[in-house]
Amino acid sequence: MDLSIQNIEYCKGVGTKRADILRKELGVKSALDLLYQFPYKYIDRSRFYYIHEIEDEDTYVQIIGHITEWHTIGAGAAQRLSATFTDGRHNIELVWFKGIKYVKLERNVKYLLFGKPSRFNHQYNFVHPELTPMSKVQPEMAKGLEPHYNTTEGMKRTGMNSKAIRTIVAQLIPHLRRQGVPDTLGMDMLEKYHLMGLNDALANIHFPVDNTAMQHARERLKFEELFYIQMQILRQMKRRELNEGYVMPIVGKHFHSFYRECLPFELTNAQKRVVREIQTDIKTGKQMNRLLQGDVGSGKTMVALLTALLAIDNGYQACIMAPTEILANQHYESICKMLSPLQAGPKVALLTGSTTAKQRQPLHEQLQNGEIDLLIGTHALIEDSVQFANLGLCIIDEQHRFGVAQRAKLWNKNTRPPHILVMTATPIPRTLAMTVYGDLQVSIIDELPPGRKPVQTLHYVNTRRTSINQFIEQQIGLGRQVYVVYPLIKENEKMELQDLQNGYNQLCQTFPQYRISMVHGQMRAKDKDEQMRRFACGETQILVATTVIEVGVNVPNASVMIIENAERFGLSQLHQLRGRVGRGAEQSYCILLTNVEQSKDTRKRMDIMVATNDGFRIAEADLQLRGPGDLEGTQQSGLPFELHIASLSTDGQLLDIARQAALEILDADPLLEEMHNRIYKQRLDFLRIAAGSWGEIS
Repeated sequence: MDLSIQNIEYCKGVGTKRADILRKELGVKSALDLLYQFPYKYIDRSRFYYIHEIEDEDTYVQIIGHITEWHTIGAGAAQRLSATFTDGRHNIELVWFKGIKYVKLERNVKYLLFGKPSRFNHQYNFVHPELTPMSKVQPEMAKGLEPHYNTTEGMKRTGMNSKAIRTIVAQLIPHLRRQGVPDTLGMDMLEKYHLMGLNDALANIHFPVDNTAMQHARERLKFEELFYIQMQILRQMKRRELNEGYVMPIVGKHFHSFYRECLPFELTNAQKRVVREIQTDIKTGKQMNRLLQGDVGSGKTMVALLTALLAIDNGYQACIMAPTEILANQHYESICKMLSPLQAGPKVALLTGSTTAKQRQPLHEQLQNGEIDLLIGTHALIEDSVQFANLGLCIIDEQHRFGVAQRAKLWNKNTRPPHILVMTATPIPRTLAMTVYGDLQVSIIDELPPGRKPVQTLHYVNTRRTSINQFIEQQIGLGRQVYVVYPLIKENEKMELQDLQNGYNQLCQTFPQYRISMVHGQMRAKDKDEQMRRFACGETQILVATTVIEVGVNVPNASVMIIENAERFGLSQLHQLRGRVGRGAEQSYCILLTNVEQSKDTRKRMDIMVATNDGFRIAEADLQLRGPGDLEGTQQSGLPFELHIASLSTDGQLLDIARQAALEILDADPLLEEMHNRIYKQRLDFLRIAAGSWGEIS
């Protein structure tokens, strides 16, 4: 049978019901799809034990023997099934607490018992072991490394557990070895990089003959995934290199006047370098697609304004799109303030969801006739009714918060795609940047403006609350303000965490002399903005919040960030929250509060936060600890194809090799037209169709 087109329903042991579950839960439609569902771990089944050799609760063992007796004990929910298993020398108890009616035991039948032993009353036993009659044991299942597969709750409820997947896959391996499937990499590629062929790799990833074969299979399949992701991204980049862009050679009066007369501080060398990189891009006649990475407070907004002034000086309009009204308003107010000393400066406007219909009509007219030079706003900018006279530059702030389709609507606001500058304050690890943003040129602001003091980060257990309250009082006495961030809005019986509502009440009782604001995601936007305004204006001394303040709050007078249950946050999120303080000239502090009892992972994360303020070091550590899915908010967010086996956190070296391999092919044959490269074009087309529509613009 052809495994690539063989409907999974017709594979032995599947049928209509199981096929529906596999399609729904895993997206598996064919036999080959199932072979690409790789094991997440292996258990060594090369050795058979005797009962008397059991000495470790953490080791899976397999024993050949038979059942001598069994009986049920108790009734109702407390009922259990107990059986005595013997290897011919010694006996051991087997126990089942659930699914007793499905356990079918027979005497005088030789079984292969497999499971992890446990201890009860100083005796070893097996709880819910696997029992397989030896007559039904397949060769691949009783030797070497046994694969274990991830399954969903929906699959488990219908009996589609790891063992069931293993049984189905085991029956496909003989077909794979006999007939095979076409390789997805050329023979020259396999030879050059010493890679295993696809059929051998698929067989050995599921049922490896030994550990060495499994490692070679993993390397080949990882390479394949990373290679095709890089091929897709680099093809995209080469297509963009052909895109005509608006030529902006002039450094004109707005830029010069602002730079000479209004610059509120001396630019850092990093800011100057980035502006030069952007200026070089927009003079070439090719469309700019640049990612600007800069740690919190590094001065990305200033670079964005200078870039907008370059576009305006060349006769084009510019826009800045932010993910929240708070951030859009902040950009608008700070840019207007910076531009205010200019005589006859550019006209700046704000458009958000709160902009009324009465305000929108003249704004739309001024935008269409070219009176507005710079439009700042939220998702409202992508509405069809928003039409520019001559949009030449789009700046996207915190760009990962916008979907591809949303961003793409901005590109269509002019006859030719405008220059694109996407910005993020979330430092992106190198391997993630190469994969998610590999088709963009990257600029990095790696310096803080002069006068900024690094935030001092401290880790305390929550039993130190009295001394922390004293510190809060001391800081407010010096005229500073304080953030207190909670992981939950309301108390949750299932989670022993501090919550915002109780925290707010406790702070009001502890500090009756201070005014306290409260902000969380379930508040109406109007109420939230008012509470934020009061804190920003200094009307309140303490802001109690959830992570809604992670982006878009700039209060230079706030010098203390207290994060309750800091163990509940990832490193990058903790770093983002810490970035809300340290924006003024005074020393600022971030206090991480955790429970007294901490996991090894929690301790490691807190130590990293205390040790460094470098967002890039933190992002790399976060990628190592949590993986790319969590960093981006959704599993493999931003990747053109899903990763089944490769890891951006551990396979950086292989990613470099795969990217170089893709570059060599595309440099020689950008359209993949040569006969020996057709295999790559066909595979890319297949993957793109299988993955669904993937955005053409990052």
